[in-house]
Order: sequence, then C-alpha cells, then structure tokens
Amino acid sequence: MDSTWFRRFSAPREDAVRLVCFPHAGGAASAFLPLSRALGEHLDVLAVQYPGRQDRRREEPYGSIAAHADALAEAVEPLTEEPYALFGHSMGAVLAHETARRLAAAGRPGPRRVFLSGRGAPSPEPGVHDRLGSDAEILAAVRGLGGTGPAVLDDPELLAMVMPALRADYGALGAYRWDGGAPLACPVTVLVGDADPVVAVEEAAAWHDHTAGGFDLRILPGGHFYLDERTEEVRDIVTTGLLAAGRPA
Repeated sequence: MDSTWFRRFSAPREDAVRLVCFPHAGGAASAFLPLSRALGEHLDVLAVQYPGRQDRRREEPYGSIAAHADALAEAVEPLTEEPYALFGHSMGAVLAHETARRLAAAGRPGPRRVFLSGRGAPSPEPGVHDRLGSDAEILAAVRGLGGTGPAVLDDPELLAMVMPALRADYGALGAYRWDGGAPLACPVTVLVGDADPVVAVEEAAAWHDHTAGGFDLRILPGGHFYLDERTEEVRDIVTTGLLAAGRPA
C-alpha cells in the first residue's frame, strides 16, 4: 500500500474486499473516518489523501481532473491484484469513475463495484455549480453545501490553509469535460441525498448510461453531505452491494 496516497482508520483486513474512498472537493481522507469505522468489520477501507491537504498540505494540489486521475490510477493499480471496490463522494465520484476508466484501459482487473455519491453523471459541459471563479463564489458554495464548518471558514488562518486545495479542486471541476468514452464494465451504485441542493435525482440517475454492468440508485434523506448523518445506511448499502451471498456483486 502506498502510504503517500492512502490512510486507514480501522484495523487492516487482509482477507476482506478492499474499498478505496475518494473525498469531495477540498476534502481530505479524514472525511471518511466515520464510514471507515462503520465498515471496518466487513471491509478493508482505504481513504485517499489528495495532495495539498492535511499531512500533504505542502504538496501542490492537482488543478486537472485528468492529471489527478492519472496519478490515482497509478496509486491504485497495485491494489487491483486482490478484490477491490471504489467509493467516491462529490468530486471524489468523478475521480473514482475516471480512475476506474484508466485501470480498465490499462487492462487491470476491474472493481467489484463502483459507488458514486453526491454527483450527477458527467456531461460535455460543466454544471453551473462547478463554474466558480472567485474565492467568494467558492466559499459561498462551500457554505451552502455544509461540508465545512464555520470553525474553518471563519478562521483566517485555517481558511488560508484550505483555500489552495479548494481553488484547485473547483478549477479542475470547472475545466472537466466528458469525452464520451466507453462505459464501465462493473456494476455501479449511485447514492444521492433527496435534498441535495446541487445534484438532482435525475442527474444522479443519468449515471445509468455510464455502466454496462448492473445499476442501482439509492436516494437517502439529507443534503449534499447526507452520508455524515446516514453512515449506517451507507454501510448497509455498501456491504450488501459487495458481500451479498459471499459473491462478487
């Protein structure tokens, strides 16, 4: 395991399916601490630590989805020798999807399932919520989503630490264009909050066109960061999707 890219928040499970979790824009591996602990009895959970945050804060964050996914695919590639799955939330859903595409193009074993959370399907043009130019627009969007507390956003020193990653991530999303590539071969489960202010249910359902495997849409109560309050429900969805009858989903 590449200690640069991955963090564990529960005991390693060498005999379990490995779940690699990709955080949201501006987010860090610690965003998956509750879910990791909830899943630790069933899966070996690795949370991705992007450059430019927490213990990697001195590294330059990626300003391109393509470049970021290239690096992530390289980091994940050694893990594909054993059963694995991917889970991405918000921007992390984009990166999980693009990482899976790159692994498939390289001929690597595919994931048992990809879980895409809090994100609509990709399109040729970025959505209005990704086209944010100024720091003020970015901060207004972050406040509206509720994923970053006022303790950070209202503290000038803490805000100065997180803004480079936020600028890079939103810049990458604003420049991202779907290239019309082949759908994934593996099953996909999409999760979305029923009160998400930036992802409509029909936008989440459009992921159906991006897999040639099975498709499952789960709508949970809550907003964009529904999974902070619905950890047990998400745990059950993930474990059912991966471990039903002890067979690959």
